[in-house]
Amino acid sequence: MDKIEQIKSVFHDELAACSTIAAVQELKVKYLGKTGELTGLLKSIKDLSAEERPSFGAKVNELRNLMEAVLAEKLDELKVAELQRRLQEERIDVSLTATKPWGALHPVTLIQNEITELMVAMGFEVLSGPEIETDYYNFQALNIPEDHPARDMQDTFYITDSILLRTQTSAMQARLMEKKKPPIKVICPGKVFRSDSDASHSPVFHQIEGLVVDKNITLCDLKGTLEYIAARMFGENTKVRFRPSFFPFTEPSVEVDVTCSNCGGKGCSLCKGTGWIELLGAGMVNPCVLENCGIDSKKYNGFAFGIGMDRFAMIKYGIPDIRLLFENDQRFLKQFGK
Repeated sequence: MDKIEQIKSVFHDELAACSTIAAVQELKVKYLGKTGELTGLLKSIKDLSAEERPSFGAKVNELRNLMEAVLAEKLDELKVAELQRRLQEERIDVSLTATKPWGALHPVTLIQNEITELMVAMGFEVLSGPEIETDYYNFQALNIPEDHPARDMQDTFYITDSILLRTQTSAMQARLMEKKKPPIKVICPGKVFRSDSDASHSPVFHQIEGLVVDKNITLCDLKGTLEYIAARMFGENTKVRFRPSFFPFTEPSVEVDVTCSNCGGKGCSLCKGTGWIELLGAGMVNPCVLENCGIDSKKYNGFAFGIGMDRFAMIKYGIPDIRLLFENDQRFLKQFGK
């Protein structure tokens, strides 16, 4: 019995001195292992009298249970402490980096965001439409039937005879007017696709379609809207000029020019000495388009315009070649730095 108390006392002293999980594991083996102290005590039972054996065995088992309990408690305590230590020593401050990453918005994205903010401030809603479009919405509903010569103006990517990559965001006009009746005041930014590629044309480019339909809308409303956009985008002194044109889905139709942002209208190489730069196409919504979409053209009218965001970016930032917008060259993109 004295031996049991002695082992118990030494065990508690050694346990208190353990500061690591490994030390506790070693102590467990020392006392509870196959060749441990308690195993030796149990083997010594055979040397005791029959009367002493029961009480001695009970004391040894009691000590074993005590040791297992305090060892488990000590292990849990050390594991928690070890976890806290590792969390402190191995933590990574994700708010700091060794090298500062670089990133900037693409110039076309800058233009889209700027125009969108302007139009939303003027009360326009922002919608999106499918890039894979039907022939009906891309052409027929916009007053361009299958045999119409205006189809030759657009080199179209056809998927099937009736499915294509949209050539203009104007396709959203018909989709929207079929579902929503006037008043309508929306813009639809997105990608469009045409089979054309050179310094000023890309097979993939970006447009913002603007559409207003209500009672008593005039060409003056269209001009005022575009003058406001031009002044905010290119400077307060920017002037807007309308030239007669033709688009099947607008009547009358106009090409819209602005005074050259480079020379202020005096004439330079950018505007080819004219002082004007062609900016976009627009016009009053053709009554046939309104009727195709179930809107009474005698009661309502409206205007529409299509802004080429790539062209806006080229004019505003002096970009000479549209292909630079699609090369992902960081030397080019870093010039915009936003």
